[in-house]
Amino acid sequence: MKLDFTRWLPAIATNPNRKATLSVVGVTALTGLALGPTAVAAPITTGPHQGAVAAIDMATGRNPTGPTGATVESGLTTGGSTDKPSAGKPSRAELVPHGVQGAQSRVPLDNAQRQNAKTIIEVAKETGVGERGAVIGIATALQESKLYNLGHLGAYNDHDSQGLFQQRPSTGWGSVDQITDPEYSSTAFFEALKNVGGWQDLPLTTAAQTVQVSAYPFHYAQWEEQSADIVTQLW
Repeated sequence: MKLDFTRWLPAIATNPNRKATLSVVGVTALTGLALGPTAVAAPITTGPHQGAVAAIDMATGRNPTGPTGATVESGLTTGGSTDKPSAGKPSRAELVPHGVQGAQSRVPLDNAQRQNAKTIIEVAKETGVGERGAVIGIATALQESKLYNLGHLGAYNDHDSQGLFQQRPSTGWGSVDQITDPEYSSTAFFEALKNVGGWQDLPLTTAAQTVQVSAYPFHYAQWEEQSADIVTQLW
């Protein structure tokens, strides 16, 4: 059964008067996280989910990026062919049409992160946002949760943010059960993205920020290269 995600989308994505393409400079003036349908403004976050990495370490019993971790480096983190994709794979021009912005970051992926990336890609196909949308979605989830489906982080939590995209029940993204369902949260993100006018032509960080309304709008850009590699290999 198809769910009506419109009722859960933030005001910035559903109000037709707020669909105008935003410049990168204009985006930086936005604050808070994921405005809800009835919200006027959301509090400014104090940081990009401080303590989330420590919480992941505690939950998994290891350091996801440390030398003793169980994660094995692969093409998903070290890169690979970008100019001549195999048949059926998207080209680099489709994935990164504007080039990357700024220094790029990478993290090794374990099975849970890889599975969440696959879910985001499948939902990107289903919602019609395609390869570029998938790159934006994965980059957003890498910044927000490092592709872990996070529950409440206790004292480390950023307000009531949870899930892959750190969506907030209090601002209209859905219930806790919904936003911690990777398929639902991905669908909600992409349906909101589709309501951003001209999102296909925006730099990644601008498109992601227009949906997320983060206090740190430029942090999404650092994950574009790895996100493109992930989509290339898992599409």
